[in-house]
Amino acid sequence: MSWFESFVLGLVQGLTEFLPISSSAHLRLTAAFAGWHDPGAAFTAITQIGTEAAVLIYFREDIARIVSAWFRSLTDSAARRDHDAQLGWLVIVGSIPIGVLGVTFKDQIEGPFRDLRLIATTLIVMGVVLGIADRLAARDEIGGRHRATRDRKSLRDLGVKDGLIFGFCQAMALVPGVSRSGATISGGLLMGYTREAAARYSFLLAVPAVLASGVFELKDAGEGHVSWGPTIFATVIAFAVGYAVIAWFMRFVSTRSFMPFVVYRVLLGVLLFALVAAGVLSPHAGESAG
Repeated sequence: MSWFESFVLGLVQGLTEFLPISSSAHLRLTAAFAGWHDPGAAFTAITQIGTEAAVLIYFREDIARIVSAWFRSLTDSAARRDHDAQLGWLVIVGSIPIGVLGVTFKDQIEGPFRDLRLIATTLIVMGVVLGIADRLAARDEIGGRHRATRDRKSLRDLGVKDGLIFGFCQAMALVPGVSRSGATISGGLLMGYTREAAARYSFLLAVPAVLASGVFELKDAGEGHVSWGPTIFATVIAFAVGYAVIAWFMRFVSTRSFMPFVVYRVLLGVLLFALVAAGVLSPHAGESAG
């Protein structure tokens, strides 16, 4: 991998990690469209450490408060009633599904799941799911001529059941094209949470899963055509761009609909299917040397 490729892929990772459009799919597609080798699951997981570092800094006050309360709850039974302590436990609970499924399906994640036809399918299907979830949220918030507005849940309403559902939604993102934020936000909206609450928990829930995945894949870094230098460079780029995207996205979700992302996902999926059907792209473009 050249330094230019690592710069572009780091930029793509930072731009797409927190948007509900799938960073893993866009890394895969960028390489396929450019005629580069597939950067692979290890490269994707390690560059995500950069974007999660951006989460740690952007939400540093929230995370410090949650971690502090969680540690107090280990020895103080009264502290376990604190919302931040409970949120810490729920992040752990919600991280279990992706950990178990990630190890179980590791070979599929690094192989068959990277087929461009599957990516096109997940882009479209999960785009439709996000659109339905967003429409339901808007109906509750705006109401209508014969329908009153309805309050939606905040993170204070989060319990073990909802935490596990969030976790299984996040685990769906093991398939490129699903989108970690897109799946968890969709799940949250369908469970009745506000857009901001679903997005905030999505980011918090991703921290242990992504950091663990990145550390796990460190042993495979530097193998094949992707060396350590470009991987680290891409990770730094992803961190810088990702931080700016988080700040923008958190403002966006508090006032705007997710429909632009829905339309983008569906159109990209249809275009990808068309290019594969026309023979312009192979479903396995770039994989042979990846």
